[in-house]
Amino acid sequence: MSCNKTPIALAVSLAVPLLWHGAAVQSQSQPDSALEELVVRDTRLEPAPVPAGRLDKAALSGMRARTSDSAALLRGVPGVNLQGAGGVSSLPVINGLAGDRVRTTLDGMDLIASCPNHMNPPLSYVDPTGVEALTVYTGISPVSLGGDSIAGTILASTTEPVFAAAHEGALLSGDAGTFYRSNGDAHGFNLNATLATQRVNLTYTGATTRADNYSAGANFKSYTDTGRAGESLARDEVGSTAYETRSHTLALAAAGAGYLAEAKIGYQDVPLQNYPNQRMDMTDNEQLRLNLRYVGQYDWGVLEATAYREAVDHTMNFGGDKRFWYGVASNVGSAGAPCAPAGTNCAAGMPMQTESSNTGLNLKAEMTLEQGRVLRFGGLYQKYRLDDWWPPSGSGMWPGTFHNIKDGERDRTAVFGEWEAHHDEHWLTSLGVRYERIATDAGPVRGYSDGAMAMGNQVADAAAFNARERSRSDDNWDITALSRYTFDATAAVEFGIARKVRSPNLYERYTWSSWPMAAVMNNFVGDGNGYVGDIGLDPEQAHTVSATLDWHHHQRQWELRITPYYTRVNDYIDAVARPGFAAQQFNVLQFANQSARLYGLDVSGRVALGATAWGQWGLSGLLNYTRGENRDTGDDLYNIMPLNAQLTLSHALGAWSGALEWLAVSAKDHTSAVRNEIQTAGYSLLNLRTSVTWHSLRFDLGVDNLFDRSYDLPLGGAYLGQGRTMAINPPPTDGTIGWGVAVPGMGRSLYAGVTVSF
Repeated sequence: MSCNKTPIALAVSLAVPLLWHGAAVQSQSQPDSALEELVVRDTRLEPAPVPAGRLDKAALSGMRARTSDSAALLRGVPGVNLQGAGGVSSLPVINGLAGDRVRTTLDGMDLIASCPNHMNPPLSYVDPTGVEALTVYTGISPVSLGGDSIAGTILASTTEPVFAAAHEGALLSGDAGTFYRSNGDAHGFNLNATLATQRVNLTYTGATTRADNYSAGANFKSYTDTGRAGESLARDEVGSTAYETRSHTLALAAAGAGYLAEAKIGYQDVPLQNYPNQRMDMTDNEQLRLNLRYVGQYDWGVLEATAYREAVDHTMNFGGDKRFWYGVASNVGSAGAPCAPAGTNCAAGMPMQTESSNTGLNLKAEMTLEQGRVLRFGGLYQKYRLDDWWPPSGSGMWPGTFHNIKDGERDRTAVFGEWEAHHDEHWLTSLGVRYERIATDAGPVRGYSDGAMAMGNQVADAAAFNARERSRSDDNWDITALSRYTFDATAAVEFGIARKVRSPNLYERYTWSSWPMAAVMNNFVGDGNGYVGDIGLDPEQAHTVSATLDWHHHQRQWELRITPYYTRVNDYIDAVARPGFAAQQFNVLQFANQSARLYGLDVSGRVALGATAWGQWGLSGLLNYTRGENRDTGDDLYNIMPLNAQLTLSHALGAWSGALEWLAVSAKDHTSAVRNEIQTAGYSLLNLRTSVTWHSLRFDLGVDNLFDRSYDLPLGGAYLGQGRTMAINPPPTDGTIGWGVAVPGMGRSLYAGVTVSF
């Protein structure tokens, strides 16, 4: 599946708008938002700390045609990168820390990835067209927004309810859109519709997306086999990158004098999402969630309460690009044809099932005190249950079911207090303390077989695991202290320190089998290795020092933000080698507490270049550098983004807007030795985009990777997108890729989108 190779003229974005001086946007009256009456505003200084990025609906509208991955909307936020995964499920990385180390909430819900490969992270449950706003705190995040995380916080929200104005009748509004992307034949449709009176709002949001495998900028492999008889992939085709998603949300809200009450029910079905850096693919994922929210304005301040319930049913197996039939050598050939007799000497795939329930309650209150002081306090309770089991499918698995995690439990109880003071027109101080008690447990397990014929060391590993005390409780304290000094209307500096604590997730503590076939199925970092948990893991404790210099024009016609940071993590959960470790291959590793440090620099800025007869021009840029080291071993930490930069030339003329974007990434040569992490070469890309709004229509057009460059994703992991992925290190003669090939990035892709508002 190859992308269009035709060169695209630079004038698509920057020249065509010059021919449309007369295009204009028809202004429409905006409905009132009930939340506008409830927000406590302080016009003197923004509450500390200032977020690293805040993207509203207007900022997000031009990005939705480019991607179906909501995490990708964060590209351009200082300090944020993306760890490669499925087409709609990449993992945000904040200052070198990813996964559960980042607290991510959706409409106030703390969602958890219920998968041994983290295939269903929180942001994967909302389509980009359903995201109303994204706010990112990097480095030091307030305790009111943190907890059980050490990197930072991402707050995602879907459509906020709007209501008809007092002099109007019922309000009917919304938008519908469609898009197409050439590379991978990606296409989709979305609908947002609202019916509202002055007091009641009913909103539906839905989207469906489908894509095939994408193509790299050039051939990156020397073979075409998939391990399935009669099926092959082109040498530039990136196997296991196809996906299909369907999501729906229905919200009912009521507003009164000083309050808002809202109920949202969401359902998502992912019948297909394949993974190029995992040995398994998602063959079905269903999530059903109910979220209740209340916001009330009182004489003393604001109270917000959120209660939610989430249920996930998750299934994995080998997708269409990975070998499905496995058997003894005499019964199956390299083509992967079905072996016989089925169920005796061969296995039909490797089904893996996960079910979870997630129930939570969040309470937050804000009181405005005398002399410019604000007090925030609240708490949460979260009850999480997980079962992860693998039904037998043939040879080496009969007669029983493999329990990866049985009766898994993870409960959080937290309280926090945060005090903020505006001492004068220059000084702001914020202090916060948060306490969390996290209790985890899991039941006894067994492998596919507990008899003498069991493959690997399932029996011994299960017996050792079952003999241990599995219940653990952690008492975690977060502390933040931050100050901001505003020199004048053009400069301010913000600096602070923080202690943050995160307890291990269930997969880090309770995965138990060192048998390679089972261990490689437990991997949420995409490096191709297998992982074994450790019940005795301690929580990670991160101590961070950070500062931000904000220098800007008094009317923000230009601005520059520089943020250096340093983080030391005690009991950092890294990986250690097990017996049989070897270089330049995939290995089975063990989670273990060690010590780590991360440091770096984030720089962002923009400047208005001025208005001419050909429109308004602007320039913006980002620079990110991160370094991570294991202090115990001297090894580099895994999946640290190398030095990277982004420079964007923007243009606006009437109803037209466009941008030329240049991305540059240096070579990644600081890699994790214990993981045999693959080095990647440096590269640069050019992207081009334009849009026009005419009355109620918006058209988006662009091209990513304009010159069809071939490159490897520095955070994309190891390529496992096709072939015999169940074998940890298949023989070279098997026609299957082995260690040493990184997941390549996407080649040239043209995209177009149309949105109509009503």
